[in-house]
Amino acid sequence: MAGRGAGPDFVEALARGLDVLRGLGTAHTSMTLSEVAESTGLARPTARRLLLTLTELGYVRADGGSYALTPRVLDLGTAYVSSLGLWDIARPHLEALVARTGESSSMAQLDGSDIVYVARVAVPKIIALRVEIGTLFPAPQTSQGKVLLAALAPDELERVLATPSRAGLPPYIGRSPERLAEELTEVRARGWALADEELAPGVRSAAVGVRDGTGTVRAAMNVTVHAAETSRERLVDEHLPLLVRTAGDVSAEWALWQSRPHTEVAGPGRRASGDA
Repeated sequence: MAGRGAGPDFVEALARGLDVLRGLGTAHTSMTLSEVAESTGLARPTARRLLLTLTELGYVRADGGSYALTPRVLDLGTAYVSSLGLWDIARPHLEALVARTGESSSMAQLDGSDIVYVARVAVPKIIALRVEIGTLFPAPQTSQGKVLLAALAPDELERVLATPSRAGLPPYIGRSPERLAEELTEVRARGWALADEELAPGVRSAAVGVRDGTGTVRAAMNVTVHAAETSRERLVDEHLPLLVRTAGDVSAEWALWQSRPHTEVAGPGRRASGDA
């Protein structure tokens, strides 16, 4: 991994620290020093120093000879979402949608060829998959992923799909690249996507895009149901219209939020600045 930076200002130590965080995140459990070193391609002494540093900063927990992530790593992703203003805007709308449908609803964004969950309002139902903020799933196997992939330009879509998934799930072999391309064309035309037990048995969902002030799809919002309880027809006929309306309201409010004048409040001895 050394020497991967393209410029003189590239900080290899920081990149290695992030490699350690990603390695621990994909493990879904604790790892020994040897396992961290092997998964990241780092020498054991380097991996040890990085783990000790991350432990001191509070991002990693040491338990005997094993290491695991702490909830503090969520601050990194939450800071990004908060900087967009999206979660504060979306939360009441997601909660209202869940109250009307009685089903869980989430928001996700693309992370390579995966989707990463950035917001979720869940109902207590038995489901085959554990989903929480920061969870990764392969984009082509999810309704949210299909919406986000369909919004990409052709060259960007090709690059994204060529990126290996970090979700830690077996490769999906139920759909050829040609069929995926056809499905994304359909999603692009109708504005919503469906995933019917593609990610796991019993998991069925519909998703639509959430747009920023320029009209660009920046996130996706879904409704997830248990296939044994909710038919495909009910999901599309009853829940999808509510989802479309909710995503439209979130997009509209987000566009207004982005267009407002931003002013930085000055501290002592500093002058305020703004773009108003």
